[in-house]
Amino acid sequence: MRGLALASLLLLATPAAEAQQANRASPPAAAARPSRLGEFQSWTAASHVESGQKVCYAFTRARTIDGVSGREANNVMLVVTHRPGSRDQVAFRVAYSYARGAEAKLFVGQGEQAFFTSGDTAFARDGRAVVAALRGGREALARGPGPNGRGQATDTFGLAGFGQAYDAISRECPPAAAPRR
Repeated sequence: MRGLALASLLLLATPAAEAQQANRASPPAAAARPSRLGEFQSWTAASHVESGQKVCYAFTRARTIDGVSGREANNVMLVVTHRPGSRDQVAFRVAYSYARGAEAKLFVGQGEQAFFTSGDTAFARDGRAVVAALRGGREALARGPGPNGRGQATDTFGLAGFGQAYDAISRECPPAAAPRR
């Protein structure tokens, strides 16, 4: 069950069309077998093979949720993903669908990061800046409109262990070497 939950996290950092394409291109057994890289306080690091290439990700579940009834903190997650050719993809899943065109924000310390939404997930506009903020913070607050644009939801994520989890996924999925001249 936990392995299946980890595999479903991989889809968080990918727009729906890319996820569907990856599912068609990958054999189901590969998608169902994430490899745990480690537990780091409130964060977990893992990897899996998608379309024949390794994808690494770190995630944490919400410590607290507020503003939308019927959700469980266990289903609200913050994820950082490294893919071949694309690093520092940051997303959070809120366990309800955002209204079309909704914007969300992630607050770390005094900083604020912008996210765009699709379905039940918000994606960072600048993942590198979000990662830098997460490395220096103690907690992150995700805020966005509730279902159908009504009300507001606020989810709190602990950042203890983020640096170690991020380092683990960076070692497992290092950046591609620059081409030689």
